Amino acid sequence: MVWNKFIIGTVCALGCVFILSSCKNTDDKTGDKDSNGVALQKPGAPIKLNPNKKYIFLTWDDTPQPPGTLNCIRIFREQGVKATFFAVGLHQFDPMRKRLVDTIRRSYPQLLLANHSYSHGFRDHYRQYYAHPDSAVKDILQGAKELGVQAKIARLPGMNAWVEYGKMQAPQSSRAVGKILDSLGYCTLGWDIEWQSKGATPIQGAQQMAKKVAKLFDDGTTYAPNAVVILAHDRMFAKQQYADSLSRFITLLKRDTNYVFETVDHYPLVQNH
Repeated sequence: MVWNKFIIGTVCALGCVFILSSCKNTDDKTGDKDSNGVALQKPGAPIKLNPNKKYIFLTWDDTPQPPGTLNCIRIFREQGVKATFFAVGLHQFDPMRKRLVDTIRRSYPQLLLANHSYSHGFRDHYRQYYAHPDSAVKDILQGAKELGVQAKIARLPGMNAWVEYGKMQAPQSSRAVGKILDSLGYCTLGWDIEWQSKGATPIQGAQQMAKKVAKLFDDGTTYAPNAVVILAHDRMFAKQQYADSLSRFITLLKRDTNYVFETVDHYPLVQNH
């Protein structure tokens, strides 16, 4: 048993080195240049969406949460799909996690780093968090600063809230926060479907999730037409069997040639203002 734990720990450590090796000069949070000094594309530039395609937005919350975050980055790269990581400032509590956030920031346009607050709702105390809108907004802005997030896109902790350019669909308790963020030029994104978990264990399997996504498109019940925002959490894919399930899920989705994977700065209601 001790030997097995040693092997697993060694593999995880090597995975960290491999993925994080793409990130150098981590004191620079601007993301203006890559490790070779080449200018990087910045988030938020509009793209032309194809009305005949169906867009999938993979959004992963509570970043960084290694080894789950590491597994997700690796899978998205292997599969060649785009995804968005909503990060929490407090989760950058050691150098490795800070480097992991830097890696995501520098991986645009394949990966987008977005804001999920600094404290995750005063450490999940949502009632208190949203009862004090000014403090909550200050916390979200602090998250953006600490994480070096470039796009004014946020996801509210514990709330499926949508706010973009004066339009709002959100629980009553979070509306004041959403309104202030909107006045500051932020778009707040919720989700159409969640890959649920019990603790850190995914509840649905890959095939079940793929069918749910297809049904949402068929029924036309998504927040924006021809666009599905999928929510999951990094920690769900820490174990290899669940990382394999994520890879299988993406493989199943890619079988439909009408599906396009994008980052949320290109979500229709965000970029079409």
